[in-house]
Amino acid sequence: MDGIEEARIQLSEIELLLSMFPSKEELIINDQLAFAELRDYVEGRANDPPSSRAQFTIQQRLESANDNMVMFSLSCTYPLKYPAVLPEIVVRSSELSRSNQAQLHRDLNAYLNENCCGDVCVLTAIEWLKENASVFFNKDPFPAVKKQADTPFKGSIFTRLWIYSHHIYNKQKRKNILDWSKELKLTGFSMPGKPGIVCVEGSQIICEEFWARLRRLTWQRILIRHREDIPLDNNCVNIDAELEKQRRFTGFEETIFDIRGNRGNHMDLGQLYHFLNEKGCGDVFQLYFGIEGR
Repeated sequence: MDGIEEARIQLSEIELLLSMFPSKEELIINDQLAFAELRDYVEGRANDPPSSRAQFTIQQRLESANDNMVMFSLSCTYPLKYPAVLPEIVVRSSELSRSNQAQLHRDLNAYLNENCCGDVCVLTAIEWLKENASVFFNKDPFPAVKKQADTPFKGSIFTRLWIYSHHIYNKQKRKNILDWSKELKLTGFSMPGKPGIVCVEGSQIICEEFWARLRRLTWQRILIRHREDIPLDNNCVNIDAELEKQRRFTGFEETIFDIRGNRGNHMDLGQLYHFLNEKGCGDVFQLYFGIEGR
């Protein structure tokens, strides 16, 4: 540890966490000696910095994708220079496969690196897990998707998802959106910038697969703003033809309107409204932005 300031910040965060998770079922100090040394150093009872690193484990429950409650633990070890560098965080659960655990760690670290480097981040990590971890439990990373022709006719549903993101800048994310929509044979469009908008349409099971992949990427905020589910005729002979009748879009494209704003990251929402209107989706504009389009 380079100085007393890092030690003060580390002790302060642990004490905050202890006040928020007071029972041993919620928070366990793994190395009581390291914690005592940290406190003595901060409070002036020791001249030398701690000889070992502070470690603790937080246990929480969350609702999984299939509505079951899942227990998970977050084990955290402070590097000597924390919070200048990220802590070592390991998430464990009996419902978490090894491959999904590795992917979860990559996504979590990427999010913390982007949003918390230089600041305390344990609470941020817990909140991220509560919002995002459920999709990693008891689920293959990218399960095989049946072709639409293999989908049972009975109860078939056409779905259109209107997805909102705080922003879409990252080139890899934009590529993923285009590649996945093509792979899954979905139609619609994406609008990068701030905010970011994605619309996909097709059979319900395929749209849900697209959403499951998309939400697993690291986002500041992403949600389904609106969805349309249209039951199809159970007696139809050609389900693909029934799906085609419901589509508002031909193919999938990234749509860029006139760029505005000081940072050049805001699209012209007037042009977006006219684009949606031409597709027969003008009413969605108010659902996104709370105002009527012009």
